[in-house]
Amino acid sequence: MGWIDAHFDVLIDHLLLVVFAAFMIEAAGVPLPTRILLIVAATVADRGQLPGLVAATAAGSLIGDHVPYVAGALTGPRILTLYCRLTLGSERCVERTVAYFKRFGVGAIMLSRFSHSVRLFASALSGCGHITYWRFLVFDFIGTVLYACLWVTVGHLVGERAAELLARHGTARVLLLLGPLALATLLGYRLWRRRRYGAAKDTVLRAEGPQCAGQPPRDVRSPTLRRRPP
Repeated sequence: MGWIDAHFDVLIDHLLLVVFAAFMIEAAGVPLPTRILLIVAATVADRGQLPGLVAATAAGSLIGDHVPYVAGALTGPRILTLYCRLTLGSERCVERTVAYFKRFGVGAIMLSRFSHSVRLFASALSGCGHITYWRFLVFDFIGTVLYACLWVTVGHLVGERAAELLARHGTARVLLLLGPLALATLLGYRLWRRRRYGAAKDTVLRAEGPQCAGQPPRDVRSPTLRRRPP
């Protein structure tokens, strides 16, 4: 198991980069157990690294959230069908996302960070629903920072007990088991919800999304570029 320990040491040395990349990929739509990753990262990190973990989480999430937002803004409802398939989302997730926007308005962008099922489609629906970029960015930033602070704090508070477990069984061995188990649990949960509620479709978003139905793709170019002939 020496090679595991060696590779684990490399990951620890680049902990902030690993967290940043994981949250960026997950925010773009790829299923990853980022919440568990953040808690574990806060557990093994030094106290001085905790602000860096918050920053890495927020930065990765913000960058990743631009993928579905821009896709929704440029292509409208058409992108949602593909996005629903790629994220393994269920129809229930779509309905909850629409309900969040109806109830909280633009604040749903911030609150969606704390609901796994709603977070899947919040960015895409924001772009499709023509929520302005700066409003999206501000509320998304607030949500990601609050989310990161919460779970970094949780990881830090449970750090001492977790350290005893890791020391007893070996940090690399425990995380080697925990990582695949968390990923398998996440994928299994999403597939179960798809089977129970049906695969996510864009029909609900077309019918009930905020200004999403029937809207043409948005021109996100600068005013200067818009005036140029094709």
